[in-house]
Amino acid sequence: MSILELLSWQWQGYPRYHRARINLLLHLIVVPVFLLGNVILLVAIAQRSWIVAGLAVGAMVSSVALQGAGHRREPVPPELFKSPLDAVSRLMCEQWVTFPRFVASGGWLQAWRSAD
Repeated sequence: MSILELLSWQWQGYPRYHRARINLLLHLIVVPVFLLGNVILLVAIAQRSWIVAGLAVGAMVSSVALQGAGHRREPVPPELFKSPLDAVSRLMCEQWVTFPRFVASGGWLQAWRSAD
């Protein structure tokens, strides 16, 4: 699947997998943590600051773990990852493109308002 196909697939199903308020709130808080962790990781690697790199990876892993906990509250569970490459590509696309687009388009607010 190409990146464009992946983004289209994610976008089409995104509202279905993001309906529970706790999950919506967790995403709003921890997706920026993941993104910041990505940026800090790249800078830390460039500067050979391995402790900072480890902390950045820890922030990213924690973010994904908290998002996973949020998804366990959803009425429709997310699609399972098919491989490690599928996991990485889906996570990176969701964090950097699909979730920010969901927020910017008003989808997050609409989901929040319609949640129980």
